[in-house]
Amino acid sequence: MARRRLEYLIDERENDSDEEYGQEYKRRRPRWLKERATYFEDYDDSDFVTHFRLSKTSALSVLSMIEHNLEFTTNRNQAVSPINQLLLALRFYATGGDQLSVADYAGVSQSTASRIVHRVSSAIAALRCQYINLPQTPQSVLQTQMRFYNIARFPKVIGAMDCTHIRIRSPGGNNAELFRNRKTYFSLNVQAICNANMEFSDIVARWPGSSHDSTIFNNCVQRARFEQGIYGDSVLLVDAGYPCRSYLMPPLDIVHTPAENLYNESQIRSRNVIERTFGLWKRRFPVLALGMNVTLDHTFAVITATAVLHNILRRAGEELPQDDPHLQLTAPWAELLGEGQIDGRLYQQNRPISRRDNLVRRTIIDTYFRSLLPQ
Repeated sequence: MARRRLEYLIDERENDSDEEYGQEYKRRRPRWLKERATYFEDYDDSDFVTHFRLSKTSALSVLSMIEHNLEFTTNRNQAVSPINQLLLALRFYATGGDQLSVADYAGVSQSTASRIVHRVSSAIAALRCQYINLPQTPQSVLQTQMRFYNIARFPKVIGAMDCTHIRIRSPGGNNAELFRNRKTYFSLNVQAICNANMEFSDIVARWPGSSHDSTIFNNCVQRARFEQGIYGDSVLLVDAGYPCRSYLMPPLDIVHTPAENLYNESQIRSRNVIERTFGLWKRRFPVLALGMNVTLDHTFAVITATAVLHNILRRAGEELPQDDPHLQLTAPWAELLGEGQIDGRLYQQNRPISRRDNLVRRTIIDTYFRSLLPQ
């Protein structure tokens, strides 16, 4: 039986015909090795930043931290080099998440591109503990508070917190509708805390789009840490969708006194840093605004990886690059972002109002902000 099978395969190769033997055995598609571009050498600094959203210097810095996770043991089958893996993932972050287009751009197959994006995203996301964290020592807490104080003189602020929606494809299954948000598209509701330098201090990227902002915070580890007093008497600035607590400072619903008005003005100006952070983050990495055509498990790594890259680039002092002229937007940036500050203009969504008051907030208004008023 094995001999007859071997003879058949030999005859098929020699005759190159399927008609004599029927359609049971089909010839394999010939292997096609695509030519891989060398974008790191081919692009100048300006084009490189436009296409990959960071400078060559920062790309090499990131590569040095994750290269050991990207190297293959051999070069068999034209293994993709670590630098080309990184550039492929960066190009995915810089576009609308079409893996086929990214694969053609990098000269690999779509399946290879999918594996590389997840591999690189996981490697970068593993750097989270180094680049995304709230201050832990009394000195670092005080430094963070002073930077917020210099914005609008709001005291004891350790961070500004809010949630933003990241577009995803339908995850499928019985629970798919849980990911449909109030704007009717599928998303993850991502909670983030940032500092005055618009760097992420904490990020939670696992809740479906239908989840309320306060629900996410009530179930995250940072709530327990604040209630345990790990950050002392520090506070988080939040919008009116959150309750008022000793460590959560939302704006006032109704203003009656000059001190209350001053509190609201200072709170809103200081809290605006999180809206601007979301705007910069999504505009630098458009895949977050346009949507990701990857599985749900891979989405978590992409979100965290782009947040890590955002912090690395903020600390390196890199400004937001120009928009890629080849990027096809589904709507104007103001509509895609929904909220945030772009080009000096503020876009905000209507939020539910919290009418609860708190003794700590009342004390801050009646003592600190009243003392700032002219006598």
